[in-house]
Amino acid sequence: MLFNSLHFLVFFPLVVGLYFGLPPRWRGPLLLLASYYFYMSWRAVYALLLLATTLVDYYSGYRMSQLATKQERRPYLYLSLVSNLGTLFVFKYFNFFRDSVLQLAEAFHLPHGSGPALGLLLPVGVSFYTFQSVGYIIDVYQGRLEAERNFGRFALFVAFFPQLVAGPIERGGHMLPQFRREHRFDYARIVSGLRLMAWGLFKKVVVADRLALLVNPVFNNPRQHPEGPLLVLATLAFTFQIYGDFSGYTDMARGAARVLGFDFNLNFRQPYLSASVPEFWRRWHISLSSWFRDYVYIPLGGSRVRPARAYANLLAVFLISGLWHGANWTFLVWGGLHGLYLVLSTWARPLKERLAQLTGLAGHPRLRRVWGVLVTFGLVAYAWIFFRANTFGDAVFISQHLFNGWDQLGGRGTTTLLLEFSQHYRPELAVAAFGVLLMLGVEYFGRARSLQAWVSAQSVAVRWSGYVGLALLILYLGVFNSTSFIYFQF
Repeated sequence: MLFNSLHFLVFFPLVVGLYFGLPPRWRGPLLLLASYYFYMSWRAVYALLLLATTLVDYYSGYRMSQLATKQERRPYLYLSLVSNLGTLFVFKYFNFFRDSVLQLAEAFHLPHGSGPALGLLLPVGVSFYTFQSVGYIIDVYQGRLEAERNFGRFALFVAFFPQLVAGPIERGGHMLPQFRREHRFDYARIVSGLRLMAWGLFKKVVVADRLALLVNPVFNNPRQHPEGPLLVLATLAFTFQIYGDFSGYTDMARGAARVLGFDFNLNFRQPYLSASVPEFWRRWHISLSSWFRDYVYIPLGGSRVRPARAYANLLAVFLISGLWHGANWTFLVWGGLHGLYLVLSTWARPLKERLAQLTGLAGHPRLRRVWGVLVTFGLVAYAWIFFRANTFGDAVFISQHLFNGWDQLGGRGTTTLLLEFSQHYRPELAVAAFGVLLMLGVEYFGRARSLQAWVSAQSVAVRWSGYVGLALLILYLGVFNSTSFIYFQF
C-alpha cells in the first residue's frame, strides 16, 4: 500500500477514526492489525517473515533481560544477528554474491559450476525493519535498554505501519515508551500531522515523480543520450528527485505518526546545504547514518584508533552502507565514493585550512561556506550517478560522457538535441523547476523562521487558503500513477 494511493486514502482515515474511537486498551491491537494489513497489501506471505523476525528478537531480548552478564547474553545476541542478517543475505544478497563469484571464476579461468539461483522476491522494507530490530537487540545486550516484556507492544515497534517499509529507523528507547502512553485526540497536533503529510505528498508527486519523467529516459538509455549537457541535466534532476521522493516519504510517515500521537525523529535537515561531505551525512538519512555510526563504526574503533585504521573503518562502513542499499556493484561504488570523500575530507583538513588562508577565504566565512556547499553538492550529485544507473557499465558510460559536447553547445547538433528534449518535456521541465524551487524555498525559510509556528500563528482564513492552495497544486501538478517510493526497493 503506497502513501500516494487511493487505498491509503481510505485506509488511514479509517484507522485514525477507530483509533480514537476505541478504548485505550484496544488501540495497540488495532495498530498492530492495521500495520500487518498494511504490509500484507504488497505480498501477504512475507508477513510471515516479519512475524518470524519479531518472534526471534522478542525471545532473544526477553532471555537477555533475565541474564546479568554480557557473556551470558551473547548467545541470544548471536541468535538475533544470525536470524536477521541471514534473512537479509538469503533474500537480498545470495544471488549477487553467487553471480559475483561466478564472474570472478570466469575472469581467472577457474573451474566452476553454475550454482543454484534463488527466485525470491525481495520483501518490501526488509532492510529497514531488520535494522530497527537489530538495533533494539544490541541496545538490550549492551544494557542501554530494558527488554520489552509485552509481545504485542514489541511487535508493534517492529511493524508500525508509518515507518515500516522505508523508515525512519527508530530506536527502542525512543519508540517503546510512546507505545505505553495513552494518546488523546488533539486537534492542533492532528492538523500539524496532516499538514506535514500534505507537504510530503507534494514533494513526492509534484517534485519527485515529475522529475522522474526527465530522469528515466536518460538513465534507462544513456547510450542514446551521450551529450554531456543532457547527462548533467538528468543527473541534477535525479539529485532533487531522490531528495523529494525520500524526504517526502519521511514527511508523510512523520505526519501520519503525529496524527496518531507518535513522534518520529527527523531524518533530513536540508542536506544539499551542507558545506562538507561529513556534514551531508549528518543531514541526509539521519536515522541510517546514526545507526551505522553507533552499531558499526564505533564498535570497529571509530576515530579513537590510529589514522590508517580510522580511515579503514570509514571505508568499511560506507561500503556496507552501499551494500545495504542494494545488491549491485553500482551501490558498492556509490558507498565507496562517499567513504573516499570522508577519508579525503579528514586527511586533507589541514591542507584545506592552509588553502583557505592563502586564498583569503578564511577571512570570509560566508563565501567559504558557499564554496563548500557548491563543492559538496557537486561531489554528492556525481555519486548519485552510480546510485541511479541500472548497471555499472551505464554509470561508467555516463561518467565518461559528462563533459562531451560542452564545447559545441552553440553548435547545431548539441543545441538541436537539447531543444528537442526540452520541447518534448517542456511541461515536465517547467513544473519540475517550479516544484524544486518551491520545495527548497519553503524548507529553507521554514527552518529559519520556524514555519510550523508561523503557520499556526496566522488567521484561519490565511491558513486554509494555504491548505487549499497546496491541495490544488498537488491535484493539478501531481503525477498520480501510484509510483512506488525509491527506497521501497531497499
